[in-house]
Amino acid sequence: MDLRQHIIKDKLPLHVALIMDGNGRWAKQRGRERIFGHENGIEAVRDTVKAAAEVGVQFLTFFAFSTENWCRPHREVETLMDILVRAIGAETPELNENGVRLQAIGDLASLPLRCREKLDEAIELTANNNKLIVTVALSYSARWEILNATQKIAQKIAERAILPDEIDEEVFINELETANIPDPDLLIRTSGELRVSNFMLWQIAYTELYFTPVFWPDFRRKHFYQAIIDYQRRERRFGKVLQQTVASKNTLK
Repeated sequence: MDLRQHIIKDKLPLHVALIMDGNGRWAKQRGRERIFGHENGIEAVRDTVKAAAEVGVQFLTFFAFSTENWCRPHREVETLMDILVRAIGAETPELNENGVRLQAIGDLASLPLRCREKLDEAIELTANNNKLIVTVALSYSARWEILNATQKIAQKIAERAILPDEIDEEVFINELETANIPDPDLLIRTSGELRVSNFMLWQIAYTELYFTPVFWPDFRRKHFYQAIIDYQRRERRFGKVLQQTVASKNTLK
């Protein structure tokens, strides 16, 4: 069955974010080391990007590596960085072919030089694409992002570039890593874990959450489509009652 037939084009989420979880447990089930799971997770990323482009999702964000992940064993972290470099280099030509623009958020200065160089190269090579914007969150955590934004605003106050009572949501949002992309409409987490793990805490205030037991290396476009179909069955109220939501929709028609 082609699940795409059940997707309503005018109710697509504009931005889908994904927490890619379960690589280690997937590998353990097969008697392999965790790295084996990370390597096989690349195909899941590739298939998800293609699926998003096919149905018309405009923004896709992958939580690839958190600031907390630096605490993992040194060998695993080093291998993850190597996988990242290889994957970016291998996927850039196909990203261009499919009109996909790559960008990254997080404490990118903390990445190894070889990773930053390969990432910068891919970002530059895909900068003119506009069919789908794929954002990779690397060395990222929401608490780090919020603190970083607060420090930037404090510096502007110290420089008398802004007054404290001029700080509003727009001012704050403009200092976040995601200032140039909309908040996610849908957040997908794989592996059955029911938490957001310090990911985009400001941005997901009204995001619909979707949890699947599928481990990330097994995640494919059919699972992505299932998440979108589930999302489209929900009534998004943004703090309003149902009658207010319906009235707002009718006003926009």
